[in-house]
Amino acid sequence: MLQTILRFKKKLIAVITAVGFKYNYKRPFAKRIKRRHDSFWKSADAEKVRNSSPSSTIPLEKWKDVKNWQRKLSNKYNSREFAKLNGCKVANLYWKGRNVDTIEFDKLPQHYVIRPTIGHSCNLVFLMADTVNLLDKKKYSFENLKTILSKALDENPYLEFLIEEFVKTERGAYTIPYDYKFFTFNGEIAIIEVINRLGPNEGSSRCYDENWNTVGNISKKKYPEAAWQQPPDCFNEMIEQVKRLSKTYEIFVRIDFYATDKGAVFGEFTPTPGSAKYLTSKVEKMFIRYWDSYCNGRI
Repeated sequence: MLQTILRFKKKLIAVITAVGFKYNYKRPFAKRIKRRHDSFWKSADAEKVRNSSPSSTIPLEKWKDVKNWQRKLSNKYNSREFAKLNGCKVANLYWKGRNVDTIEFDKLPQHYVIRPTIGHSCNLVFLMADTVNLLDKKKYSFENLKTILSKALDENPYLEFLIEEFVKTERGAYTIPYDYKFFTFNGEIAIIEVINRLGPNEGSSRCYDENWNTVGNISKKKYPEAAWQQPPDCFNEMIEQVKRLSKTYEIFVRIDFYATDKGAVFGEFTPTPGSAKYLTSKVEKMFIRYWDSYCNGRI
C-alpha cells in the first residue's frame, strides 16, 4: 500500500511539474523569451552568427551587420571583445582555442579560470586554485582537465575554451566571486540580482534596484534570500557601464559584472536567462512593463 501511494505521489509531482512548465511559457514575459529563443537559435545561420569572430578593433556597425546581431554576444569571447569596444574592463586572457595540447598549464598562475565560449549555468567552468576547482571543491590534474575539455570539444565543432585571469574580490581575495546580474531593457535597469555563490547551483541571492533599495526576490525557485549587504565600492562604475552596454545592445538582456580589486569587470550577456520559467508574477509584470516602455516592438 505504501509503495502504491509513493508511486502515485511521484507521478502526480511529474504531472504538476510538466503542467507548470507549460503554464509558465504561456505567461507573457516567458512567452516573449521563448519566441526570442526560437528566433535566435532555430534559424539556419544561428551557429555561424554566434561563432563569427568580430573584435574590439572593428567599428560598432560591423557588429550589427546581420539580423538579430545580438546572437554574436552569446559567444563569450565575442562578448569580451564587445565589452572592450565599449570601454569596459575584462579579465586578462591567457589562452583561447580548441587544441588543448597547446595549453601550457605549468606556465599559468596558481589561480585561473577555464570557461567555454558557449554554455550556461557554470557548465564546464573551472575556478582553479592550484589543483582545486573552487566550484565543485574537487582536485583536477592537468591531464584531467585536458581530457574533460577534449571530450567537450569533440562533441561541439563550434566550441572553444578560454583560460582567463581569476579576478580577485575588492578586498584582494581569491574566492568564488559574487555575481551582479543586471536585468536591463535598452539602457534601463529593472532589477539587480546579487548571487552569493557557493557552487554551480548553491548559494543565496538578494535583489535591488539601481538605487540599492531591496526589491522582492526575482525567482520562485532557485536561491534562498540572502541578507542585505552593502553595494560594492565600484557600484557606480557598474551602473554606468551596464547602462551603456544595455543601450548599445538595444533589447532586453541580462548583463553580469564582478566587483574586483581593479573595479567593475564585465562577465557576460544572457539574452534568455533561465528561459524566464521561474520568475515571480510580480517580476513578470514588471519586466513586461519595462519591455513595452523601452523595447516596444523589438524581439
